Amino acid sequence: MESGGDFNAIRDSISYPLLATTRLVNQVAAEDLGFQRASNPSVATRLDQNDARLLQLAQRLLDSSAASSGIVRPQLDDAEDVEANWTGIVDVIDSLLEKADITLDEFSGVLRRASPPHEQASTPKSKSHDFYNFRNQDLAKPQRLFEVVPVNQFTGPFRPLLTTKPHAIVPYSESMKLITDEDGVAHYPHPYQTEIEQYQYPATVRTECAPIPYKPFETTTATFVETPEKVAEMLEDLKGASEIAIDLEHHDWRSYIGIVSLMQISTRNKDWVVDTLKPWRRKLEMLNEVFTDPRILKVFHGSHMDSMWLQRDFGLYIVGMFDTYHAASALGYSGRSLAFLLRTFVNFEAQKQYQTADWRIRPLPTELFDYARSDTHFLLYIYDCMRNELIRKSSSRKPENDKIQNVLENSKLYNLQRFENPFYDTEHGEGPGGWYKLLARTPSLLSKEQFSVFRAVHKWRDELARNLDDSTHYILTNVALFNIAQSIPMNESNLFSAIQPTSLPVRQRKNELLGVIAKAKIDGQNGPEMADLFDHPKPRQEETPQIQPPASSFAPRLPPPADTSGHQLFSVAHTQTLRTPVSKFWGATLNRRDQEQRRTFATDSMRLMVTLPKLNPQIYENTTATAYSANQSSPTGTIETTIGADIPHRRAAERESQTENNEVFTLSRLGGKRKRGQNPTFAPEPQISSSEGGAGGGLEDQADEMSVPSYEELLQEEKRAKRRETKKAKKERKRANREALRMTGDSQEGDGAENKNVGAAGKEEELFDYANAPSVLHAQTEEEGSKGKKKAFNPYMKAMDAPKGLGRVQKESAGRSGTFMG
Repeated sequence: MESGGDFNAIRDSISYPLLATTRLVNQVAAEDLGFQRASNPSVATRLDQNDARLLQLAQRLLDSSAASSGIVRPQLDDAEDVEANWTGIVDVIDSLLEKADITLDEFSGVLRRASPPHEQASTPKSKSHDFYNFRNQDLAKPQRLFEVVPVNQFTGPFRPLLTTKPHAIVPYSESMKLITDEDGVAHYPHPYQTEIEQYQYPATVRTECAPIPYKPFETTTATFVETPEKVAEMLEDLKGASEIAIDLEHHDWRSYIGIVSLMQISTRNKDWVVDTLKPWRRKLEMLNEVFTDPRILKVFHGSHMDSMWLQRDFGLYIVGMFDTYHAASALGYSGRSLAFLLRTFVNFEAQKQYQTADWRIRPLPTELFDYARSDTHFLLYIYDCMRNELIRKSSSRKPENDKIQNVLENSKLYNLQRFENPFYDTEHGEGPGGWYKLLARTPSLLSKEQFSVFRAVHKWRDELARNLDDSTHYILTNVALFNIAQSIPMNESNLFSAIQPTSLPVRQRKNELLGVIAKAKIDGQNGPEMADLFDHPKPRQEETPQIQPPASSFAPRLPPPADTSGHQLFSVAHTQTLRTPVSKFWGATLNRRDQEQRRTFATDSMRLMVTLPKLNPQIYENTTATAYSANQSSPTGTIETTIGADIPHRRAAERESQTENNEVFTLSRLGGKRKRGQNPTFAPEPQISSSEGGAGGGLEDQADEMSVPSYEELLQEEKRAKRRETKKAKKERKRANREALRMTGDSQEGDGAENKNVGAAGKEEELFDYANAPSVLHAQTEEEGSKGKKKAFNPYMKAMDAPKGLGRVQKESAGRSGTFMG
């Protein structure tokens, strides 16, 4: 490059298109692409095509950049690889930026370009095998060569693969009996449940000691175990260890239930990598002599699935496990992955791009072999460091702060998991591969036809995956499944546009899939709605579920009190609920148990809802009289009579026929604040007629809401009434005295008072005459000025009566101050 102008032109030609591209990418990222993909199949097709094109361009850029920098080239087969290989992508970009920085420094003269020796420049670089694609290889299925070929058509519960039970507390024969749980489901128990629950961790787990250093990773290697004889040799070495580290590599892309492809085991001094894809893989059951030995501590990281994979493929069980994942959780680490622990304690960067590799590849590449060995090589050292930290932060006196005990209990729970055969529930969609959870996570509702197509295609996919021993996602992805349900393709072109990319099994059975879709569309016209699936939960054991509404939705109903005389005091009225179980506006949308339990009454005074009959004044009159007389006669002041026995009332046959009142009365809480304008007394004494029909016009005509007083309140009310009568009589005497003084006064005052009384009694109040009233704005003042001019009315005079503010600040002058004069 000869001139700076040429450089500026090249820089502008590169930066302007990059700037426009960046702006366009930001605009696209701001759109809801997931919604557009799910709602419009044509948009989804174009997005998939653009994704594939962008991935191809990115791969070409990475290839050319990595070739010139000598860095491992990341492989991008799909969008998920971008996240999985993000570290490798960043390394390539960093190398490019570094090279660009050096080139700019050389061009500007800051650095002088170094000329390498002739022999180094001409020496060709040896090719590395890092460019191999280790993901989703098209390989022959190794499970077809197993001595026991996996069967995906299950007819009963999973039976443990154990043939012997070493280190047993419960005999083998007792551990293999079929049992039935509380829900009536038959299954086999966990063979080592008793041994795990009664296991006591060795004292070394709670003893703080210096971590044992690990062997250098670069100068050591692992033993590859691929024959039964090597397994036996490894087993003898493991029996002499006190702690071992175990990890698994699993493959589930070209297998329905998945297969363990590799097993890594490490001690303090040695590493093993076991090939678990050999036909004799069931012979690995001999490892139970170590895996269930209570004297040997087994260290895992994230063993949630490992324990069930060992049961399913080899019949292996773990007794005495320490999971470093639970330790990281208990210690509150910001990261809980094994890569984070390796970076924190060992400063080792694991090549996590190989985590999703196809572990069926044989012979095993060196990159995969080293990655697998690193998972367990440092794990025992990490266990030592985390154990010491847990001991320091634990408190035996406070169980809630005993972090190490929490880790050990959670590790036991992982060991107690049982593997069960994955059955397919066509009707309810339950199970690990069912459609219920898949629909529960979708943000949109499907119509009847779409819902029917979704379930039919989901079932077809599961049956095909079982028959071919492939994963359901390999047959048809979940995104493609939703696209088929929403678009309901009826021809080959629409079908393939909805499921890009299309797997080989689907292309070979495209006509069969179209027939399933057509039949499901017809069946869905009279089928159930998707909303009904969530509005009405499916019953578990009962054919007809009895839905009991929450107690907070209805008012409680109390039985009527019984009468000791042999008949009922209150008539039983028809009880009506305060609220309906389903909203008239929202329907069943808010009919959720968790929302109903939090629902409370809005009115604080509404405390009890009971049914009351027609009441009459005699009941309360006699109740009050009886209570008062009992208080006067009894020294303790208690009421010794009952309402049903001592209150005189007429029999039902003696009373006149009256219409039954089914009204609901509300009893307000006593002692609360009364509403404004409410009568403070309980109820006025009713005027009882001496005739037989004089009971009418009592409490029947009063309001439904009343306060039921207690005996003490009645006594207090009586005292207050006496005080009111006393005050009233005193006021009457004063008024009489004032009237007598007025009568004896002069006649003018008497006439004025008489006229005032007459005017007050006979005349109406005079209305104000606005027309003849003097003006307020132009009112005449009483005082006039010296020149005879009247002072104008100032309507703002009152506003000037406010306090005055601080006066103007005086400026200081040169010389002595007024305060200090002398």
